[in-house]
Amino acid sequence: MTAYTFRRKIQLSLVLTVAVLVATAFVFTPNLSAAAEIVENADYNLALVCISAALAFGFGALGAGMAISHVGSAAMGAISEKPEIATNALIFIALAEGLVVFGFITALMILGKV
Repeated sequence: MTAYTFRRKIQLSLVLTVAVLVATAFVFTPNLSAAAEIVENADYNLALVCISAALAFGFGALGAGMAISHVGSAAMGAISEKPEIATNALIFIALAEGLVVFGFITALMILGKV
């Protein structure tokens, strides 16, 4: 896969994600009369806490995915040349997966403050 096709796939993925989020927002938003009452009694601190927890988990998952893509491909290449290092390669992949766990724990700690 060339760099151009990879960028196109990433751009398409981002566009589709935004489209799904916008469609979900239209489906699950309350009607306008209920929205007026919600705006009057809005608690913006709760919204910021939820957004920060989502960002903590999201960036942890994104970083882990990027790390696993690089470490996993290198590990599989090394295993194909030298099969006896398979356990060491799997340990490195598991270390990269730990980023998701840290992001999840951070999100839970943020939500625990609510």
